[in-house]
Amino acid sequence: MPQVIGRQSRMPVVHGEEGMLLEPDHVFLAPPDRHMLIKRRGTLTLTDSELVNFVRPSADLLFESVAAAYGDRAIAVVLTGSGHDGALGVTAIKQRGGTVVAQDEASSEFFGMPSAAIKTGAVDFVLPLEEMAPTLIALVAAQARE
Repeated sequence: MPQVIGRQSRMPVVHGEEGMLLEPDHVFLAPPDRHMLIKRRGTLTLTDSELVNFVRPSADLLFESVAAAYGDRAIAVVLTGSGHDGALGVTAIKQRGGTVVAQDEASSEFFGMPSAAIKTGAVDFVLPLEEMAPTLIALVAAQARE
């Protein structure tokens, strides 16, 4: 997956590894069959604990850990996917003052995950895929000015 996504990204794309420190302008993907969590100082941790919403890795666990680590500076992005994984996690992001972005139905191949997130009422922006990057850049720039 890092190689596939890496072909479309200007940023380095890698599988997260235990103890790895998050870096700006990098993309970290959960390795297959491992939950990826973020600790307070931006350190990755991996676990093979039980499935969440019938999946591992789980967006819910990732988003909940990001909410705990970054509070109102957290930004969650829910992209195309089936099922409802991520809905609880975006609620955690929103409860701590973070921002949530979901992909719109028209640009989603599978609208299950974005739809479930939107139904929580925690989503701030519903956007087509091509508007995601400029919106994220603007959100991060606004945070930097604070």
